[in-house]
Amino acid sequence: MGAVMLQGTGSDVGKSVLVAGLCRALANRGLRVLPFKPQNMSNNAAVTADGGEIGRAQALQALACRVDSHSDMNPVLLKPQADRTSQLIVHGKVRGTLGTGNFRQARTPLLPDVLASYRRLRAACDLVVVEGAGSPAEINLRAGDIANMGFARAASVPVVLVGDIDRGGVIAAIVGTRTVIDPQDAAMICGFIINKFRGDPALFSDGYAQTEALSGWRGFGIVPWLPAAAQLPSEDAVMLERGRPLSGDALLIACPILPHISNFDDLDPLKLEPAVRLVMVPPGQPVPADATLIILAGSKATIGDLHAMRQEGWDIDILAHHRRGGATLGLCGGYQMLGRTVADPLGLEGPPASVAGLGLLDIETRLSPAKTLKRVAGTALGADFTGYEMHMGETSGPDTERPFAHLVDGRVDGAVSPSGRVMGSYVHGLLASADMRRALLGLLGSASSGADYDASVDVALDAIASELEEHLDIDALIAIAREAA
Repeated sequence: MGAVMLQGTGSDVGKSVLVAGLCRALANRGLRVLPFKPQNMSNNAAVTADGGEIGRAQALQALACRVDSHSDMNPVLLKPQADRTSQLIVHGKVRGTLGTGNFRQARTPLLPDVLASYRRLRAACDLVVVEGAGSPAEINLRAGDIANMGFARAASVPVVLVGDIDRGGVIAAIVGTRTVIDPQDAAMICGFIINKFRGDPALFSDGYAQTEALSGWRGFGIVPWLPAAAQLPSEDAVMLERGRPLSGDALLIACPILPHISNFDDLDPLKLEPAVRLVMVPPGQPVPADATLIILAGSKATIGDLHAMRQEGWDIDILAHHRRGGATLGLCGGYQMLGRTVADPLGLEGPPASVAGLGLLDIETRLSPAKTLKRVAGTALGADFTGYEMHMGETSGPDTERPFAHLVDGRVDGAVSPSGRVMGSYVHGLLASADMRRALLGLLGSASSGADYDASVDVALDAIASELEEHLDIDALIAIAREAA
């Protein structure tokens, strides 16, 4: 039994992808491996086999291990809301709400929960690959930390530091981390990985040696830029702008990037469709007038995002799109926005309020404390799908008499307008089904490639694992993990 933890010199240095790739490489070697992230902050989440929720990255890492996801893999999840608070998820279930000012005090008592999850995982496998959050160099956050060195020292897990050479200053980032962190924290670090290198790694041989000499840590390798990472599900909002060149005659699907957008990886399967041009519309830009379909993705703060939509003028764009005969699909929070009203009488997402929706569906939503977390399967638009529900609140109204989907457990889901051009559903993951994409694109007068999204993710994980086998000293990483056992 053993474990190794990847921490970063900063956010977005590629830790999540490296952990996923390392998990797949170790699984391919025949090891029983499991992923773990003590604390995550993300509005992109997944429903686990035990009926909880964890960060999307940990669900992907579980897939890389070829195991089902479990709430122990991410015992503390923070989901930011509209009023500078975050919903606190512990062991997959809502435990309350934390403000920005009190999280530092509240996190320390969560360390026993974190350690309990970690120990259960470690007892169930050969090796646990742990992902840190942010950076240990954020020494202003060190007191009470449970995400980086606070966890590593409490659990006696060796650390490897990841630096991003693509953003520049990687030598200073690694050496500077050693300079600013506590000596006992520095003693937990066994070495470093240089990530996202473009070009010939030999060009950095001197820099690599200098980093080793100045930091006193050994290097475990230089990882090249990984194009296959673009095929993995998105977790961080920073990835929303990611795109690809497309032909000008492709069917245009637009999705506004609202401030509290969540589970936007629902749209990732559309990137497999050559006939589709997916545009994530940033603030300050209009929704393209030539869009055939507008998708409103999930939201962690539906009322707050409705306010933001109106401030951007996107409500005007969406209503004009509807008058021109365009189609609109709302998913989860986006489905709620399509209705007549959204009411939050208990102040679950912010101050108690009731606001008008877009009025494109004759429904109304009332938010409630009970959170639905469930994997589902069913049929919609004549196609089979699998997915999951993750929402707070109940939606009712005349248009629900025309449900979007029929679930295998006998329930119905969502609503469709009388014209059929406005659709809403609480189910996430619909578009991962090739049959569902074929049905939706056919409704829009286009064709689908029929590509298998799950297979494409699996191929990408194997490609990343192969690169890591070539460029990292994985045997040495396994050795330090086992030495600490």
